Amino acid sequence: MNLDDIRQALLASYARHGGINHLDGVNLPAQSSVNQIAVDCMHLLFPGYFEESALTKEAAPRHVGHLLARFDKRLETEIEKCLRFAHDLAPKGDARELTALILNRLPALRDIIQTDVAAAYRGDPAARSIEEIILAYPCVLVISLQRFAHELYRLGIPLLPRMITEFGHERTGCDLHPGARIGPNFFIDHGTGVVVGETASIGEHVKLYQGVTLGAKSFETDDDGAPIKGVKRHPDIGDHVTIYAHATILGGDTVIGERSIIGSNVWLIKSVPADSVVYNKVENLVTRSRHKKEALIENPSFSDLKNYDWQI
Repeated sequence: MNLDDIRQALLASYARHGGINHLDGVNLPAQSSVNQIAVDCMHLLFPGYFEESALTKEAAPRHVGHLLARFDKRLETEIEKCLRFAHDLAPKGDARELTALILNRLPALRDIIQTDVAAAYRGDPAARSIEEIILAYPCVLVISLQRFAHELYRLGIPLLPRMITEFGHERTGCDLHPGARIGPNFFIDHGTGVVVGETASIGEHVKLYQGVTLGAKSFETDDDGAPIKGVKRHPDIGDHVTIYAHATILGGDTVIGERSIIGSNVWLIKSVPADSVVYNKVENLVTRSRHKKEALIENPSFSDLKNYDWQI
């Protein structure tokens, strides 16, 4: 097939499978623009940390003013697109009003986010400085953007909140839905593979390790078998709870009581009271001396591995 044949085949595919086309529809939020909103948001929340050159107190007013004006304009533009998608009756005026509300929340968001940074410093003995945490810890990016996106979500703005949290998800491996309600002093250690669902709530001083899932146990469906939207599906986590690596906690009626500890690899679909410790009891763990043929091979080649006698 030449390029014209491929073009015609694609156009025919567009006609057959309209559900994944957006032709003649409203202008949707641009991915590159939304990503820039996420980047600018982090610069506004953490001035001086992500700039290419040092930012002085004297230069901060001008720098922040310029950045805020750009952020304001871009955010309003993308919110207006989202409102047009949702058939809002006055998308331009409503976008201006919603943008102003969100920008006014930035100082309060910084108050909460600084507790997350402090929690990371307290919670990780490997942390050497606050600077290291802000610059290098994935939890700072993903939690900060979730908190910002949550403000958009609370205001009923479609599309944009999830796109912003997905920016953090792509870069950290943590998937925090913008609908989740998260208290202050929140820390995710390591981070990779953490999933927090839309209707989850997390109290204060909660610590999660990598691979934790706060998910749905099952979905309520309508008469056609389609999932019903907007129902409580994800668990509630009390204050001062620690959840270790790869624990899975499911269900909208599941409540983890405050000050509880959930061990690694636990599968939990029922509530536990405050001050609980939940773990898997390993009864068949075997510890023995290594056999000779289990010695490690240093820098093995493929032929070494193929010819190695793996039998014990």
